[in-house]
Amino acid sequence: MGPSRYLGNIRDVLDERKAAILQAVVQEYIRTAQPVGSNHVLGATGVEVSAATVRNDMAVLESEGYLHQPHTSAGRVPTDKGYRFFVDSIARPGPLDSGRALQVRSFFANAHGALEQMLFDTSQLLTRLTDHAAVVVGAPLEQATIRSVQLVGLSSRVVLAVTVLSNGAVERQTIELGAELADDQIAAASSHLARAMIGTTASARVVIPPTGDAAVDGLVDAAHAALTGTRAVEPIYVGGVARMAEAFDAVETVRAVLRTLEEQYVVVSLVRDILDRGLSVAIGSELGLEQLAACSVVVAPFEIDGEPAGSIGVVGPTRMNYEQALASVAIVSRRLGQRLSEG
Repeated sequence: MGPSRYLGNIRDVLDERKAAILQAVVQEYIRTAQPVGSNHVLGATGVEVSAATVRNDMAVLESEGYLHQPHTSAGRVPTDKGYRFFVDSIARPGPLDSGRALQVRSFFANAHGALEQMLFDTSQLLTRLTDHAAVVVGAPLEQATIRSVQLVGLSSRVVLAVTVLSNGAVERQTIELGAELADDQIAAASSHLARAMIGTTASARVVIPPTGDAAVDGLVDAAHAALTGTRAVEPIYVGGVARMAEAFDAVETVRAVLRTLEEQYVVVSLVRDILDRGLSVAIGSELGLEQLAACSVVVAPFEIDGEPAGSIGVVGPTRMNYEQALASVAIVSRRLGQRLSEG
């Protein structure tokens, strides 16, 4: 997890007692969604101090921006800064509990099918693990490299071009020929195309030298044009959006969050920005979107054979269970990359 560029090293700011008190408030508020009073903190921290000292420390934490008191007589709730302290104190994602770990093992033991189905199903898995909305973003297809190219004759005038990309995607294009081609000519075109295209990016218009056979060269040119046509931006799958309606009390907050999650370009840009900043968690105002000011996002990239292939994440309220979300995203991103690398 990358350090926050907003707060610096907060352990240099808070002494151990105040840090323990703040962590106790965050953990209890995540559990109950109710303002936390000094009596609970006194019993939860194990710090040998008086109730008056705890109340004083909580007042100091409030004055320093880590806690907020919604009402004069109420307990306190964490601010974005308080959640950031809590998240940065988690050394690394821990293991999943046995039930969730079993769900992950079962899912990837039985996961099959095309890349698109795999990414969609993974978003559903993340939602089940965390009870939050889940986002799975594939790499832009034009940035993927070509692993294999094959031309398959469906008839004397119809050829299927199949490309396997480094991000796990399989693309198929049907090419209608102007004249009949023999099987050996289709095979020659397939071999020639593969030698020229394997290892290049999917959007590259490589120069393919002629073979000297006009019919073969015509098929190579047609297949090359079909396989390097305009591709869509990153494929994105958002699961569990309905769960977000259960996470917030304010109807307007729910509407704003749901509208934002429907804007795929915004979601892709958000995930990319978080990772570019070296973060695995962005909290509230750190997201830079007013519509998501009450949300946190936990993200992780995944790789296929060591190459960046996309990213996954969960979107939930700022009072999400960060330890569970971090553990879920970490293990699913790793297992997804392994499964796609296996082909």
